[in-house]
Amino acid sequence: MFYLFIALLCVFSNAQAQDTRVVRGRIMDATNSLALQGVSVLQKGSTSGTTSDNNGHFQISVSPNSILVFSYVGYETKELPSSSAEMVVSLDPIDNVLEDVVVIGYGSVKRKDVTTAISSVSTKDLDRRPIVNVGQAIQGRAAGVSVIQPNGAPGAEMSIRVRGTTSFNASNDPLYVVDGVPVENIKFLSPNDITDIQILKDASSAAIYGSRAANGVVLITTKSGTVGEAKISLNAQYTANVVNNSFEVLNTQQYRELQEEIGLVNLPLGLTDQTDWFKEAYKVGSLQNYQLSISDGTEKLKYYLSGGYVSDKGILESSFFKRYNFRANIDNNVRDWLKVIANINYSDYNDNGIISGTGSNRGGVVLSVINTPVYAPIWDPIYPERYYNNFYGIGNITSPLENLARGKYNKNRENRLLASGSATVTFLPELKFKSTLTLDRRHGLNTTFLDPISSVWGRSQFGTASDFRNTNSLIVWDNVLTYSKSFDKHSIEAMAGSSWTDSKYSNSYINGSHFRNEIIQTLNAANKIAWNGTGSGGSNWALFSHFARAMYNYDGKYLFTANMRADGSSKLNPNDRWGYFPSFSAAWRLSSEAFLQDVNWINDLKIRGGWGQTGNQSGLGDYSYLQLYNIERFQWFQVGFENAVPNISPANLRTRDLSWETTTQSNIGLDFAGLGNRLSVTLDYYHKKTTDMLMYVSLPEGQIAQTIRRNEGEMTNRGFEVAVNTKNIQNALTWDTDFNISFNRNRLDKLELQKIYYNAKTVDVVNDFVVRNEPGRPLSGFFGYISDGVNPETGELMYRDLNGDSKISSSDRTYIGDPNPKFTYGMTNNFSWNNIDLSIFIQGTYGNDIFNASRMEMEGMYDGKNQITKVLDRWKIPGQITDVPKAGYDMKNSSYFIEDGSYLRLKNISLGYNFHSDRLKRLGINKLQPYFSASNLLTLTRFTGMDPEVNQWGGNGAVQGIDWGTYPHSRSFVFGLNLVF
Repeated sequence: MFYLFIALLCVFSNAQAQDTRVVRGRIMDATNSLALQGVSVLQKGSTSGTTSDNNGHFQISVSPNSILVFSYVGYETKELPSSSAEMVVSLDPIDNVLEDVVVIGYGSVKRKDVTTAISSVSTKDLDRRPIVNVGQAIQGRAAGVSVIQPNGAPGAEMSIRVRGTTSFNASNDPLYVVDGVPVENIKFLSPNDITDIQILKDASSAAIYGSRAANGVVLITTKSGTVGEAKISLNAQYTANVVNNSFEVLNTQQYRELQEEIGLVNLPLGLTDQTDWFKEAYKVGSLQNYQLSISDGTEKLKYYLSGGYVSDKGILESSFFKRYNFRANIDNNVRDWLKVIANINYSDYNDNGIISGTGSNRGGVVLSVINTPVYAPIWDPIYPERYYNNFYGIGNITSPLENLARGKYNKNRENRLLASGSATVTFLPELKFKSTLTLDRRHGLNTTFLDPISSVWGRSQFGTASDFRNTNSLIVWDNVLTYSKSFDKHSIEAMAGSSWTDSKYSNSYINGSHFRNEIIQTLNAANKIAWNGTGSGGSNWALFSHFARAMYNYDGKYLFTANMRADGSSKLNPNDRWGYFPSFSAAWRLSSEAFLQDVNWINDLKIRGGWGQTGNQSGLGDYSYLQLYNIERFQWFQVGFENAVPNISPANLRTRDLSWETTTQSNIGLDFAGLGNRLSVTLDYYHKKTTDMLMYVSLPEGQIAQTIRRNEGEMTNRGFEVAVNTKNIQNALTWDTDFNISFNRNRLDKLELQKIYYNAKTVDVVNDFVVRNEPGRPLSGFFGYISDGVNPETGELMYRDLNGDSKISSSDRTYIGDPNPKFTYGMTNNFSWNNIDLSIFIQGTYGNDIFNASRMEMEGMYDGKNQITKVLDRWKIPGQITDVPKAGYDMKNSSYFIEDGSYLRLKNISLGYNFHSDRLKRLGINKLQPYFSASNLLTLTRFTGMDPEVNQWGGNGAVQGIDWGTYPHSRSFVFGLNLVF
């Protein structure tokens, strides 16, 4: 195909262009005679085009006797002959979003002709919210798409689920496609560069991406230049972040009394309150975000350049995230038949990975703020350069400031270059060929350092440091041929293509200790390089794909789409590495039928249906089907090891039939628009079944290895989605509302070799898993004992004897909670009056449980750690009625720690004012908009932890809804300015 492409280029390069003439004009709104900026002006039957400038003016070179097509979102498309050198064009507004163009896989289609389940996410207010990750822009904005930020740390990854969790061990993240290029994550991308977000939810829309689309596809289009005057845009914002919630802890006297009851610690007399650890650890965080872009264009060349800087200092002191980003998008119409595009994005981002949420005081900053006794000073009075550590024999307490200091010198840094170039050749007006080559290169650097003076662990190792580096280079080459033709009432489009992906990865890692007393952070200063934990590695994988799509449209009434994709992956067994993923969908527009022609209040009514299959291989290692080995080195230079050789042992068993995980999905939907397009409703019901799930299976004892990767198990998700858009008021005051609600039911249907999976151990004193997964139930069910309150006579928690044997044992455990919500929802209200814009966004969940493991540390009363003041209500004497057990009670994973995680959150409210004046125009300022925004302003919930939007296990598919010292979210107040000149 490549050689055919080169040959055709040569043929067309020798073709002679026709004589052309210049046509100028101005485009106006037909109702109010205002100039329209950005109207597309295209010579019909060619790729020659331009857009109108700020004053509605345009200029284009056209062939004699040609037809010009004028199109603009929200206006009727108009075709006019180019007979006059000076034209005045009036466009009629239609106020119909059905004419908008929707991006789909390897193409686009008008919204009214969509036959699949696609959600569009508004990007209108992205520049007025404190958004660092694009996932934050999606949260609560699309039906069927669940987005949580598992913790509030700066730069934290988002967990995005499209129509539920589909895989147990493999990835559940959607495929991200930025300007047609598949990428693994979108942390590198600045939200200010985005112009369009579409989410392909059902298999009939996502199957064109085949093996990588089982979890849905997020299509992101970045901004490009427009014809007209050069435009410079600046968005600057400053955000103040404060912690949402806090806890009162025991003072020194209350702590002493508790420890006397536990009987573990004898505190000396004379200790007094010295440190408010909450005030010392938590500060007012700040986020600075500056984004600058320049764009311009002619009918031949358009460009968009942007650069930005983000600095996020967290509410926990020393936590941070920084990002530098640069983007260049260039479109060039080299010839009428040749268009080339270059997209280049470079980003450099880093954070320090603050330690939180391990549940251990020694490891978790959030819990150590509570667990460190307030009698302790910050610094040791005898050794002022050391953090205080004299906790009278209690070995598992570490000052939160020492924990923070342990992360102070840590750096997680990544440089990423994503560059793509494409050439589109128009053989005929109906036939186009596009070839795209992409390079995605990532270089990561993770360094840690713990000084040899201030901290206990650092002193014991005389200072420690580590250095981990990795590089990943991924090349993608896509070739797509598209044919489209309309005649009479028929319209067809056929597309066929291929995609080749090659990935190479390498890493190296080293750690050392025994530094000098001076704090020199580099490993060059270490006197001892560790024998273990030092080495290098590398791997590679490849994917080759063929795909095709056919679409048929009869008179806008009957619409059909069929997709087929075949993927071959090097990660899978050679005999099973090809997967085939078909899909089809159809739609019937009832509103175009004669029996509804006279129903004036219906503008559009369409029924959709589709079926398809998608695959999943994400989460597998590059050589998953092979038997891998562990290598243990010996220190041959030591006495007794002179003849020792590395010990090689199997790491896993080989899987000779490892193949694709496949998700089969059916969908039926309804699209309605009515009341003059002031009301639109979308309804969808879906059923997803995942088979041949990719599992990491534990093997029985006696095998040569402990695990094997294999296909086993089935899972089902089914659900219902509603999206409603209303234009409530359309006068001097405008008021629009977007609402969505999603219901999803998940069930693990089948497991084969290993029937039950336990996950998520919490505190050491319990030493038991809190999550159990088995067939017949939703994923991530909480498993433990049912608590019936505090026994008034003994002060112990009463656990229910389920099997009736008159004793409490592990056989009395049962399912005690479900982290899967019954439904999620979001609603946005936009108001505009004169020059004032107001947006109010709420989102939430209902019916989900949270296992609050943090309470085990804050109320457990099992060792010498400080506790919250709730334990003042603990049982002390027989006959006392209370819901808090005695100190030192028998603590188990039980319903005592299960809480309702439902919440309704005022996620964002933003207020902006647009200044318009002749003086600003004379200064060349087209837009001046200061704004104020507040996020997480109010949360209504029964959850007693710091934040209900939480999962200490991040995006893990098998574990959800556990709070265990998780970095809390913050309340944000944003002051910003949008300036265009």
